[in-house]
Amino acid sequence: MSRRRLSRRPDLLRWFALSLLGVAALAGARTSDRSQPMNVEADGSDCSISDTGQCVLTGNVHITQGTMVIQAGRAVVHRANGDIRRVQFTGSPVNLTQELDDGSTIKARAQNVDYDMATDTVVFTGDALIDQPGRGNISGGRIAYNMRSGQVQGTGEGDKGRVRMQFQPKQQGSR
Repeated sequence: MSRRRLSRRPDLLRWFALSLLGVAALAGARTSDRSQPMNVEADGSDCSISDTGQCVLTGNVHITQGTMVIQAGRAVVHRANGDIRRVQFTGSPVNLTQELDDGSTIKARAQNVDYDMATDTVVFTGDALIDQPGRGNISGGRIAYNMRSGQVQGTGEGDKGRVRMQFQPKQQGSR
């Protein structure tokens, strides 16, 4: 590898790590996770260091940061004007788990996860399930979560698809 590529490599790793920090904010993530080191593993990568480049990770993508764990077949990080704009995960399926600040855990699964940082929206498509054990879950063909407004929208898959939700009753004595 040339000296120029080696000297620019820390910048590439820095912008890639920063891009994935936004994913940690998915659902009230454990605040301390953002200050933890991020470990990224994949079978292969193809990353550009330009301000409008993208980074593509392929094969057994595994990302951990604190309590956050993401597993996917592929991750694509898009940049515009030097800023991370969007992160897309695809897999069979994409799995995300994370502990929240209140100690509970959230688990999400979908064929595709698309995080648009400009709109603070995460869209799960393809057999999507978001589960917070002990509290409830939502499943469907498409689940969109707007982190700014807290709005969650779900749709079914196909002509007969339906959105399914389950709400757990509040525990006795916990008000």
